[in-house]
This record gives sequence, structure tokens and C-alpha cells, in this order.
Amino acid sequence: MERSPLARPFPAMPAIPGAVPRVARAQYKTWDRCDLTYVELDEGTSVAGVFTKNVCCSSEVELGRGQVKLGRARALVVNAGNSNAFTGYRGREAVEQIMAQVAAHLGCEPSDVFVSSTGVIGVPLPKDKAEAGVASALTAQPCDWEAAAETIGTTDTFAKGATASAVIGETRVNFSAIIKGSGMIAPDMATMLGYIFTDAKVAPAFLQKCLSAASDATFNCITVDSDTSTSDTVLAFATGRAGNAEVVDVDSPGADAFAAAIHDVCRQLAHLVVRDGEGAQKFIEIAVTGAVSDESAHRVGLAIANSPLVKTAIAGEDANWGRVVMAVGKAGEPADRDKLSIGFGGTWAAKHGLPLADYDEEPVAAHLKGQDIRIDVDLGLGEGTATVWTCDLTHGYISINADYRT
Repeated sequence: MERSPLARPFPAMPAIPGAVPRVARAQYKTWDRCDLTYVELDEGTSVAGVFTKNVCCSSEVELGRGQVKLGRARALVVNAGNSNAFTGYRGREAVEQIMAQVAAHLGCEPSDVFVSSTGVIGVPLPKDKAEAGVASALTAQPCDWEAAAETIGTTDTFAKGATASAVIGETRVNFSAIIKGSGMIAPDMATMLGYIFTDAKVAPAFLQKCLSAASDATFNCITVDSDTSTSDTVLAFATGRAGNAEVVDVDSPGADAFAAAIHDVCRQLAHLVVRDGEGAQKFIEIAVTGAVSDESAHRVGLAIANSPLVKTAIAGEDANWGRVVMAVGKAGEPADRDKLSIGFGGTWAAKHGLPLADYDEEPVAAHLKGQDIRIDVDLGLGEGTATVWTCDLTHGYISINADYRT
């Protein structure tokens, strides 16, 4: 598949003590590539997670929701090519088989083994391929994070990773994270499969608090096509190997720095997913101000970001601000036509319900020819603000999804 023009190079990412990635070939589809990522985690690793709210979710999601409540993890297995969603008891049995197989190898509880799957919906995960793939992964040589990221992709056109660090007391802690996602991307907790690894020592409850807050401000602010996957999962693992004093709550030394690093990593990952939106040619940031509340601003921003008319206008490099007006009006949020202002790339096209008399479309047209697009919307009603991110809608999106199963 042709690499997205918005792609970013994979960053240099540090190894995380206590988290060892490996990859293998389970061959869930007829492709010549690795499609199973396995990460072995040290005893004492804390875990937190956010999951899709799609009611037709996979068994992996159902089981994972319960597992994170226990707060501990020893392994992660990610299957690509088959989402194992809408597969009934056979799908659940396949997940439980993987959990038991890895648990027997590590000498831990099956509930310490997290499983995610992504790909085609409605096809049970083949147990024989799963067993053989996991067996290969358990004895494979450790790999780097880029190989792990490449392995979990489906329609992704580039491997996605992010890194950050923080200082807790006198100790530097590192974060390495990978993600997959390109289509079926819309806010509903998170919008893809993402995994964050850190060597920090963090209590599970605080790790969960940080991940949930970061997810709300990043993953829940992106959309490619308004569709929410059956398998969406983001997990954060803290191995504790850095040796810092445990971060237990917001009053612990370094708590703010840790939370900021989690947010930074999630924001990087969220932007990478949008930059690999199926068929995307442009990355779009929509900044909404002047709403009655932040929540209202968020909903207005998503109405604009999910509008096919807005997205195709941007694809065509057409400064049609009337489409933005339309999207604001249909959002179902408080808005006043005569207070509304619309701009592109720092140039206001309309203010207070009227097109500017001296509006010059030339700088806007020049801005829309670029790859990074900004839309500003001021509702003029209050102090509420929000920023959401999306991509344009091109024929490439249709081509990818029309041929997805073939």
C-alpha cells in the first residue's frame, strides 16, 4: 500500500526494561509478513486501559475490561488480520486459549495476559494458527519497537511510534509507545490499538487516572470517518524497573511530570493515526472557541470534522467556509448565526455572522494547498474551547474500503 504523504518517520525509541517485544507469523491472512506481536512483561508490572464503547465489541475487549481492574500484567499478545469480533463463543475460546498458553509459559495467571485483535470482523480467530503463532513468538528473538509496530498494522501505511521521558524525584523514566489505526476511527474512548510502555513505578489506580485523562484530550479528539471500531483498545504498562519512588497519587513527587508525559505520548500517537487516515492527503486541526462550555465546543468541533462536505472541500482545496457554517448549525449545540466567525490558516473569512468586506481569499487558497490545515471557529457565546483533529476525505478512502476483504 502506498505510504501516506502525511507519514512521519519512526522515532528512535528506547528499550524499556521489563518489557521485551517479539514478533511472529501466525498467518491469519494470506500475506507474507509477521502478524503477531508478543510483549513479555516483568512481574510487578502495573496496567491501565481504555476500551471501545461499541456494543458489538470483541471478546478481547470484554475480557480486557475485567483484567485491567486487577491492575497487573505479564504479557501482551496482538493479532493482526482478524478482529475476532462478532464471533460468539468460538472467538472467546480462541482468546482464552492464547491467554492459557502464554500463562503456562510464564507461570502466571491467564488474567495477567492481555490479548488484542484487529482486522476483518465476523471470522473466528483460527485456534490452530493462534497456537502455532504464539508458540513461535514465545521463543523468537527480541525485536525493536518499530518491528512490533509494523506487525500490528492492517491498512496502516507506516509504522507509528512515540516516545517521551519524565523525571520523578532524581530518576529519569522513559516511555515507548506504538499504535495502529487508519480507518474506522472516531472518538469513543480511543480509536485504534495502542500500547504504552514505561519503566516507571506507578500504582495501577494512578496509571488509570492518567491514561483516562490523556485519552479524553487526545484519542477522543480525533476522527477519520466517524466509525468506532469493535476492537479499540489502549493499554499502558508500567514495569517499575526505573527504580523511582512509586507514584501513588497526584500528591506523589513527580506525579505531574508523569501525567504530562503520558499526555504527550498519547497526543503524538493520536496525530499519527489521523496522518495515516485512509486516503488522507491533508491533516486538519479544528480549533473551536467561544462556546458555552468545553464539552459543547468539542461536539461542535466533531460535527465539523465528521462532515463529508467539509472534508471533501478541504480535499479539493476549496475555501468554502459556508460548509463549516452548515456543520456548526447541525451540531445540535448552542450557536448564534450573528455571532459566528470562521477562519482558515489564521485568516478570518467571516466574522459575527457576515463575510468580511475586505476578505482576500488568496492567502486562504494558498494555505489549503498545504498538507497541514487549520480551521478556526469562534461561536462568540462563552469561554468554552476545544481542539479536534481529522483528515480530508478522498477517493482513496473509497478504494481502500471497497477492496478491504479482497
